[in-house]
Amino acid sequence: MRLELQRRPQQSRAMLLWSPVIAVALTVVTAAVMLAVIGVDPARGLYVFFVEPLTSAWGLQELAVKASPLILIAVGLSICFISNTWNIGAEGQYVAGAILGGWVALTFQDTGAAWVLPAMLAAGVVGGALYGLIPAVLKVRFGANEILTSLMLVYVAQLGLDWLVRGPWRDPMGFNFPQSVTFSPAATMPLIAGRLHVGVIIMLVVVVVAAVMMARSLKGFEIRVVGMAPRAGRFGGFKEGPLTLFVFAVSGGLAGLAGIIEVAGPIGQLLPSVSPGYGFIAIIVAFLGRLNPVGILVAGFVLAISTLGGEQAQILLQVPLDFTSVLQGVLLFYVLACDTLVANRIRLVASGPRTAPGPSEAAR
Repeated sequence: MRLELQRRPQQSRAMLLWSPVIAVALTVVTAAVMLAVIGVDPARGLYVFFVEPLTSAWGLQELAVKASPLILIAVGLSICFISNTWNIGAEGQYVAGAILGGWVALTFQDTGAAWVLPAMLAAGVVGGALYGLIPAVLKVRFGANEILTSLMLVYVAQLGLDWLVRGPWRDPMGFNFPQSVTFSPAATMPLIAGRLHVGVIIMLVVVVVAAVMMARSLKGFEIRVVGMAPRAGRFGGFKEGPLTLFVFAVSGGLAGLAGIIEVAGPIGQLLPSVSPGYGFIAIIVAFLGRLNPVGILVAGFVLAISTLGGEQAQILLQVPLDFTSVLQGVLLFYVLACDTLVANRIRLVASGPRTAPGPSEAAR
């Protein structure tokens, strides 16, 4: 006997909507078990992880700050995924945007002009888009696997940033620490309240624009058709090559925008590591949000709660920092598992020798 997945003739729309909720609930249960195993009171641990970040004004502000880059990157990734192309290198595109936007900040450090910050944001978008186009061109021109190429380019970008802040861009007054000079006030994101900055508003605008584009525009229709039925897309005159370049450029541009906003906002300078893994966490956000911009907005705050709660748990409960990464990986597993079971049913079939199909079966 063996287990086999059989495609359901029709998927339940209700279960499609409830699948992320079930995945989150299962993750919370798993988190309680994991906390008990490492000797932490599950009730106290779950409170610190998922409730305490919501109990103060500072926590809510920090939640929005941490959710913004996740949502920006995830919106771009969702456009790629819907088109059936797989950008796994958003982390590298995030770093590339931070590098090019940071170059603008460092080059015009002493001008104090109002145009510096918009130029940084534009450079961040361009840097991420150009870096995202590398795996896209390799896929379209040479048939290279975009999953592997985009992922390997992450390490190139990270090592490039590390070299820059330890070499030509290192702060001469920074006591030999690997960091750039602190950005001037003209090159930093304006604050709204506390650490809450204008980047949060930019994120909300991007979500609205992406939602309208995917639901109401011809380009959104093209992305959906080519992703679901490439052959039908070709009959409709849609070309996969140019679309691949487009979605990778958009995805990389939004990741680069997230990178420069983070560098010009909470960080305020270039460091060897400007991301705690936002580009990879955003993959979970995209799938948890059902590849829908509005759903991603909600999912981004859910993952931000786990990130912020993980930092607090590390301080208050001495929970290992890697616990949060494991928990986020468990969430991705449950999301994919729930989606698989919504689309397929499990059958128990007899495991016997396979026979060649008869004429009638072969005709079918």
